[in-house]
Amino acid sequence: MNNIKLDITKAACFLEAGAVKAFEPKVKAAQEALENGTCPGNDFLGWLHLPTEITPAFLDEIEATAKVLCDNCEAVVVAGIGGSYLGARAVIEALSNSFGWLIQDKKNPTILFAGNNIGEDYLFELTEYLKGKKFGVINISKSGTTTETALTFRLLKKQCEAQRGKEEAKKVIVAVTDAKRGAARTCADKEGYKSFIIPDNVGGRFSVLTPVGLLPIACAGFEIKALVGGAQDMEKACGKDVPFEENPAAQYAAVRNALYGKGKKIEIMVNYQPKLHFVSEWWKQLYGESEGKDKKGIFPASVDFTTDLHSMGQWIQDGERTIFETVISIEEPEKKLLFPEDEENLDGLNFLAGKRVDEVNKMAELGTRLAHVDGGVPNIRISVPKLNEYYIGQLIYFFEIGCGISGNVLGVNPFNQPGVEAYKKNMFALLDKPGYEEDSKAIKARLAKEG
Repeated sequence: MNNIKLDITKAACFLEAGAVKAFEPKVKAAQEALENGTCPGNDFLGWLHLPTEITPAFLDEIEATAKVLCDNCEAVVVAGIGGSYLGARAVIEALSNSFGWLIQDKKNPTILFAGNNIGEDYLFELTEYLKGKKFGVINISKSGTTTETALTFRLLKKQCEAQRGKEEAKKVIVAVTDAKRGAARTCADKEGYKSFIIPDNVGGRFSVLTPVGLLPIACAGFEIKALVGGAQDMEKACGKDVPFEENPAAQYAAVRNALYGKGKKIEIMVNYQPKLHFVSEWWKQLYGESEGKDKKGIFPASVDFTTDLHSMGQWIQDGERTIFETVISIEEPEKKLLFPEDEENLDGLNFLAGKRVDEVNKMAELGTRLAHVDGGVPNIRISVPKLNEYYIGQLIYFFEIGCGISGNVLGVNPFNQPGVEAYKKNMFALLDKPGYEEDSKAIKARLAKEG
């Protein structure tokens, strides 16, 4: 099978001749640092060769657990936040029927996502929807104390036990958590839940190819072996010994850092396929949380075209020239739909009669790319032959290795997230959490002073 392809020509043309090539030594050094474990954050490099380390027996175990959930549940709620849900949701939404939530699939349960917000209305409506339904829960949390997920899991656990009985609930609640410690591990061991381990050396945003992503994806009815196979092939295509000009991840890391050095501070991820919306959401977390530190980093944004051409299109075309675009282009859609002829032709669209809808979409993509490049927006293009498990697996690993290299070139630790803790400290102080008494006094005094 073909690999996804990277085209940087419409981005490199905004740089001096040889500017991308000039990054080759930095990129090679960054990738060698990953391979040798000499880079910042080297305790979190378990994702680097994860695809080729996954065994068939491990995937069989994931699929067997997914079958238990599928056989016993109308719905499965994935409880997790950030990397503990975005990867799974990205793959599931990309591969699912766009109206699957309206279609009662008798083979696979409806996959729902929670634990990623503290919206009371959202959680109330979720619990109302689950009343009278046979549902299960995949609780994804290393610590078991992340507020959004822990709060949601407590609600769902109580409801599942009330509706199905404690013994039956044990069969349909699965924990994906730390091997030895944390509240979620303690709960899983005490209750006797089936559990899978989140490796200590894999951070959440790099965890799609661990049980964090693989179990929900399997429950949704998709082929995780094909997903992993795609990642394995991309791991080879981006290997440290692959020549710079042939290594797509090295090229991506080089061109985006070269653009950043020329004042392009915002990268906009673009798709022309609505199913890719959550792929962009996953990508935003991967790059934002990995590179946004030490007062550095490209700001990751995203748009869904052609929809957002009618909202953000004006700014992208004519706004401040601090942006570049990375476009994910799906070469061949799964379905075929021809545009019909109409006798009256009131909309003036008979010139499209007989054409595939995707042909119209592709011309919108090409026309937009030409317009944006003419308007001063560098464009990177990623061509994906088809939207299936294999190529999504390739895309996941491509972005992961590209992120690891790019972060090292930038000179930050791509594998920590110190800034995420700031809001938690304030929130716990405001909620009078035990242990935060002094912080609570200080923040309340500050608020009183500010009026």
